[in-house]
Amino acid sequence: VLKLFKLLHRTRQEVFKNDTRALEAARQKINEEFKNNQDETSEEKISELLKIASDVEVILRTSVIQAVHTDSDKI
Repeated sequence: VLKLFKLLHRTRQEVFKNDTRALEAARQKINEEFKNNQDETSEEKISELLKIASDVEVILRTSVIQAVHTDSDKI
């Protein structure tokens, strides 16, 4: 669980590099989700939550892009 938590935070830092609002929002969401489920004892539910977290990490890494305005009409 801790390994996945750290991986999500590393991915967040990479994906949202130089975007302080997105970095903070993602940090809060990751921490909130893990905190909300920290007392879970059902192995089935824990496995399901870990699968969701792993899927989120893959989606962040492969589907999120950052765009930078280089001119008034160019990104």
